[in-house]
Amino acid sequence: MKKSIYLLVLLVGIGMQAQAQEEMVTESSMIKAKAKVNDSTETTSKRVKIDGVAAVVGDYVILESDIDKTFLDLRQRGTSIEGLTRCKLLGKLMEDKLYAHQAVQDSVDVQPGEVRDRVNQQIEYFSQQTGGMKELLKFYAMEDESSLRQQLMKITKENILTQRMQSKVVGDVEITPEEVRQFFEKIPADQRPRIGIELEVAQIIIAPKPSDEAVKKVIDKLKGIKADVEAGASFGTKAILYSKDRASGRQGGFMSITKRMPLAKEFKDMSYTLQEGEVSDPFETEFGWHIVKIDKVRGQERDVRHILLIPEITNKKLDDARKQIDTLRQRILAGELTFDEAARSFSDDKETRNNGGKLINPATLGTHFELTKMDPEQYSQIEPLKGDEISIPLIDETRTGQKRYKLLKVTNRYEEHVADYSKDYIKIKSLALKEKQLKEVEKWITQKIEDTYINVNKGNRDCEFQNNWLKK
Repeated sequence: MKKSIYLLVLLVGIGMQAQAQEEMVTESSMIKAKAKVNDSTETTSKRVKIDGVAAVVGDYVILESDIDKTFLDLRQRGTSIEGLTRCKLLGKLMEDKLYAHQAVQDSVDVQPGEVRDRVNQQIEYFSQQTGGMKELLKFYAMEDESSLRQQLMKITKENILTQRMQSKVVGDVEITPEEVRQFFEKIPADQRPRIGIELEVAQIIIAPKPSDEAVKKVIDKLKGIKADVEAGASFGTKAILYSKDRASGRQGGFMSITKRMPLAKEFKDMSYTLQEGEVSDPFETEFGWHIVKIDKVRGQERDVRHILLIPEITNKKLDDARKQIDTLRQRILAGELTFDEAARSFSDDKETRNNGGKLINPATLGTHFELTKMDPEQYSQIEPLKGDEISIPLIDETRTGQKRYKLLKVTNRYEEHVADYSKDYIKIKSLALKEKQLKEVEKWITQKIEDTYINVNKGNRDCEFQNNWLKK
């Protein structure tokens, strides 16, 4: 809790001080910024020293205190700072500001409602942690809630701009099989990475089914929410209050999606059928029942908001699911059918059942899981299984809070080995793509540094930056 509270304090503190310092920038500096003067070392008699300013990137100011606070934040979160110098951290902060500045120049769209919803969620959460708004304001030494919200709106918008510009820079970078091969062959044989012990894991999911009455109740609730929104209520506020999708619900139901994203087919179909501003009727996916509102259409990208409600599952229904999966396990152990056959015929998990229950690693989109990098809970369930052993029925909970039962089985085990092109293609492809994206980012940063007003404070000009912030 202390770490989370500190992070918000850090964000507010940085924003508050940056705003004060920005007001001190001289008219001469502002004229140069607008003209995108490229000489970062130029000084004139008209320019005055700005106390505490480490650097200026476009319209953004980085304070010396920002560097100090970022170091402190990293320590608070338990992040290793070995080898991280003050100069390196300043370079990273400048890079973030360059992204945000360029996002504004490129008219990257950030909806006020999206920012407002994120700020509402932040304030709601941290108010609870500190004991209410009064204590929160006291904690920040701020006069009123309005001032806090205003500053958080500014900080949050900047963060969103940075994230979207970063995604835009590498969004179209793709890699061919030939490029992957060339990348692998460039690595000397004695320097090729070692791949740790890997497993392929299969599962069978049995999910309890809600009653017709429970389904009708959530449909009627969603219809009521839609009517309220069409009458002028905030969809984002409704999502914060009611949505069972924890990830998007905290952001007012907001999601930025493309057709290539791994979302439920019904959800994508609905999102690409509606017009901007339109709210859908309730519809079902494997996660529950939804309504969707289209905030913005940008080519093949959609900014959407959604509310997810899940029909209530009684204890009896959950117990029925446990009995069903236990019977299925006994049939597999008796040899009546294989695990693969049982998964294809009976599993309720659409993503894995057609592949015999094999789990997909979200980090690689392959079926291999490196043992030392598995989710701790999943590791604790998998590690005891030996040979063809099948787990006992395990209670499982989805990210939306739905309870269900599962069986697990290790279908293949691969010992530690030096990376092999054919066996480890997916991992090698991921490394090759990251290298190509990094080169694209470096090229983009080099170009934008030349085109953007940048001034590094005299006290930081001895830094050996990775990027040419000094424009030497």
